[in-house]
Amino acid sequence: PAMQKALCSGEGRLLLKCDSHLPIAGSVKARGGIYEVLKHTEDLALAAGLLKEGTGYETLADHRAFFSQYKMQVGSTGNLGMSIGIMSAALGYQAIVHMSADAKEWKKQLLRAKGVTVIEYEDDYSKAVEEGRRLSQEDPMSYFVDDESSSALYLGYAVAGKRLHDQLTAMAIAVDQDHPLNVYIPCGVGGAPGGICFGLKEEFGDAVNVYFAEPVQAPCMLAALASGKGSAICVQDLGLSGKTDADGLAVGRASALVANEMDHLLSGEATVADPRLYRYMQLLHNTESIIIEPSAAAGFEAFAAWHRAAAENIPKPLRQSTTHVVWATGGSLMPAQVAEEYLNR
Repeated sequence: PAMQKALCSGEGRLLLKCDSHLPIAGSVKARGGIYEVLKHTEDLALAAGLLKEGTGYETLADHRAFFSQYKMQVGSTGNLGMSIGIMSAALGYQAIVHMSADAKEWKKQLLRAKGVTVIEYEDDYSKAVEEGRRLSQEDPMSYFVDDESSSALYLGYAVAGKRLHDQLTAMAIAVDQDHPLNVYIPCGVGGAPGGICFGLKEEFGDAVNVYFAEPVQAPCMLAALASGKGSAICVQDLGLSGKTDADGLAVGRASALVANEMDHLLSGEATVADPRLYRYMQLLHNTESIIIEPSAAAGFEAFAAWHRAAAENIPKPLRQSTTHVVWATGGSLMPAQVAEEYLNR
C-alpha cells in the first residue's frame, strides 16, 4: 500500500509477486529453469532404471556420480544461468553457463562458487546462446536449455498462473469481468513472462490483462509484436543499441515461440529508461523495505503507464475494482554491497 500511494492515487489494489525471493535461484527463473533441469533429470533416471514406480524423487540426490557424466549447458545474461547452474551442480552435472557481456560480475562469481563453469562472451545474449547451443550439440553427453525455443521452460513458468490463482483465492480477492486482474512483468527474450502470461490466461481467461515492461534500448518483444515480424526483427534493426543496465532484459531478438503466442495473449507493453529502474528499486525499499534488483523493478513502469492511460479510458468504478500485480523477477541473492550501491545511485 505504501508503494502504491507513492506511485499513484491509490485506485484498486497493488500487490507484489515476490519471485525475487524464490528458493535456490532467487528469481523467476527458479520456475522454468529448475523445472527443465528436473524434467531432463527424470528422463535420464527413468531410462537408466534409477527411478521406479513409487520411488521418491529425493533418491535422485543419491545418484550424483551417474549425473556427473553428463553436461547441462545454457546461454544467459544472468538469472537463467543462475537457475540452471545452481540446480545442475547440486545434482552432480557438469554445469556450464555461457554468459553475455551484460551479465553482472556478482552472478558470475556466485555461479563459480557453486562449482559451475562460466564462459564469458564480449558479445550480447544472442551470441552466448548461439555458442552454447553449438558446443552442446557437438557433445552427445550434453543437454542445452534453450531460452529461445524451449517448451519445457515455457510450461515450467506457466505453473505460476495456478500458484497465483491459489494465492488470490486464499486472500479472498475476486477475479472476474467486474474485478479485473492486471499483471505487469519485466521481459527479456520472453520465456518467463510469456509462460506466466500463458498460465494466467489459462486460469483467468479474459479477466486478466498482462503487460510486459522492457528497456527503451532493448524492447525486443515490443519490436516483434508491433512490427508483425516476430523474431525476424531485432532491436538493432531499429537503430537501438540493445544496451541496458537491466542484465536480464538485455536481449535484442525475441523468442519466436513466445512472440507467436503473445500476439493474441498480451494486452500491452511499456518501455522504461534505466534511471527509472533504480528509482523504482529505491522507492520500493524506502516505502516497503523490500529489496529487488533494478531489472525486476521494470514492472512498476508498466503499472504507472496503465494508470496514466486508464484515467482517460477506463471508468472509475472499474479502476477501483482492479487488482494489480507487479512481478518482481529477481534480487534476493544480490550481495548486500551491490544492493547498497544501487540504492545510492
